[in-house]
Amino acid sequence: MRILGIDPGTINLGYGIIDGTEEMHMVDCGALKVSPRASAEERLRSLYSGLTKIIAEHKPNEVAIEEPFMGCNVKSAFSIGRAQAVAILAAANQGLPIYYYSPAQVKQQVTSYGQSDKEQVQEMVKILLGLPQRPQPSDAADALAVAICHIQQSHFSQWLSGRVLK
Repeated sequence: MRILGIDPGTINLGYGIIDGTEEMHMVDCGALKVSPRASAEERLRSLYSGLTKIIAEHKPNEVAIEEPFMGCNVKSAFSIGRAQAVAILAAANQGLPIYYYSPAQVKQQVTSYGQSDKEQVQEMVKILLGLPQRPQPSDAADALAVAICHIQQSHFSQWLSGRVLK
């Protein structure tokens, strides 16, 4: 199974691709970066174009997207929601199943503690994927964490239903 994890953002959108179920291997990761000076429409178009290319190149089976954190800054949450919508559209246009995870769910699955800080999540991503160093930029590490979360959640769901993933 190949999973594309996405950490949505309108300036930096992290992506991470992982193969595997029980034994996971990083295929690729990075961040789509757009100019903060560009209009919102131009940034979203650029993110869509970039994600479409990543999907075409890596051909994931499923997509896992982190949901926006609804903290105190509503304007920021709406902005991230737009980036999330672009990611949804890019995946849906390719007929890919899409799964959503809250930041707390991702932290819980990756570190076993839903209140972990960014450094703890990045360190566990490094360990779980057997990488020599933490993935950079941090948006890419976050996207890999979303993909790991999805793989672990899928494995758990399959185990509960009595089926084993291959």
